[in-house]
Amino acid sequence: MQHTVSTKTLVKASVAAAVVAVIALITLILPAEYNIDPTGIGKQLGLTSIAQATNAEPAAAQALAKGSAEFQTIEIIVPAGRGVEYKFAMPQYAKMTFEWLTDGEPLYYDLHGEPEGDTTGYFESYTIATNSEVKGSFTAPFAGSHGWYWKNKSDKPVAVQLMVKGQYDVIGLKQ
Repeated sequence: MQHTVSTKTLVKASVAAAVVAVIALITLILPAEYNIDPTGIGKQLGLTSIAQATNAEPAAAQALAKGSAEFQTIEIIVPAGRGVEYKFAMPQYAKMTFEWLTDGEPLYYDLHGEPEGDTTGYFESYTIATNSEVKGSFTAPFAGSHGWYWKNKSDKPVAVQLMVKGQYDVIGLKQ
């Protein structure tokens, strides 16, 4: 037994599906994703709060992501007996002024950079030392990622307060 579907039935089903999709878009998707709620149903269902929470995070991250003429402060925790790397994307000859200090314990550090697009693993170290605070400025000799590797040789976590201003995009912690 074969079932044949008429063109009229297919058109009715398609129109019904389109109507359901438009209703879902207006009442559920727009309020949850974009905080656009023309019917007010999204607010009653709590969907607009999802969009507000989602949109607030990128705005805060974006404020920190771009370089600035004002100092931006970044808090970094270096776990006991471990190392972390914090990086910035910088064009060639971009400038950065920086200062970082720990909550007391000195850290081994390496200020270095990796050329953009390099896949060989090459990096260039600019400063290698052990300190609990450093202040200076830096001009990127090439386009790429530049930043610090800190190693904590103590048996407790160390907090680093990094203050930067200049021409950069934040990459952040590299795993």
